[in-house]
Amino acid sequence: RGDGGHGKQRARSADDEVNRLGKRRCWCGCVVGFLTMHTRQLTAIIEREGDGYVALCPEVDVASQGTTIDEARANLIEALELFFETADASEIQSRMHDEVFVTRLEVAVG
Repeated sequence: RGDGGHGKQRARSADDEVNRLGKRRCWCGCVVGFLTMHTRQLTAIIEREGDGYVALCPEVDVASQGTTIDEARANLIEALELFFETADASEIQSRMHDEVFVTRLEVAVG
């Protein structure tokens, strides 16, 4: 009967309904299709270091590098995608900084 023989059906949760529709919950709680990509705008800070470039995403503290700016950027995107694919939701939430401000400062140096 689908009710465990107790005469009552189990109440459907919101996640049951999401699964029934062929969708899933993203780490941030939004609902996306199983084959749909979810995107988010993140910050990349790229700086020269030696003969190459280091790229950092301060929102989740993920970094990569490359021999050119474009390569460092592409490698950072790949590192971020791997992070979001493999990290569990609690790790993502604990590392995510939603408010990152990048600005220039003028300071006395001598």
